[in-house]
Amino acid sequence: MRLATQTVLGTAQMISQLKDKHPAELKDAVASPGGTTIAGLRALEQNGVRAGLINAVAAAAHRSSELG
Repeated sequence: MRLATQTVLGTAQMISQLKDKHPAELKDAVASPGGTTIAGLRALEQNGVRAGLINAVAAAAHRSSELG
């Protein structure tokens, strides 16, 4: 739990410091071919995590507008 928490916090901090760059540029900078990061990212993609996150944010935004 501690490792996961620190990983997410560190990533969020790095993304918040990106000025005119897309977060994908950070991913590309840290994910070496054949490394652990790209293996994890591949597993997330294969399991539809990106689509799930996009759908969750869209659903929350829609519900927020309904609630006014």
